[in-house]
Amino acid sequence: MKGCMSTDLGIITIDPEVVAKYAGSVAVECFGIVGMAAVNVKDGLVHLLKRESLTRGIQVSITEDNHVTLSFHIIVAYGVSISAVTDNLISNVKYRVEEFSGMPVDKINIYIEGVRVID
Repeated sequence: MKGCMSTDLGIITIDPEVVAKYAGSVAVECFGIVGMAAVNVKDGLVHLLKRESLTRGIQVSITEDNHVTLSFHIIVAYGVSISAVTDNLISNVKYRVEEFSGMPVDKINIYIEGVRVID
């Protein structure tokens, strides 16, 4: 569902794809995150997504009352604290998506799909 806000000048509609693209760009800036992951359900394989296709690793749902729920499938760097990385990701994404869209973020689900060694 798309997010809709009514203003004095008209109605603003935000597509979930826009929120996903913005949230993905915020997420890859966070320390300890190598990138977004795409999971092949048929084979159970996980692969790192390129910067152009970050939205495939993120699911966005927007409720009737414009509350956002985000689900991230990420790959983290080897040797970092997963709890520190996820706390950082949650706080950064929540703040920046709420500022960007004007819609409150209710829930952020994070699925760690892999660990990579960074050169």
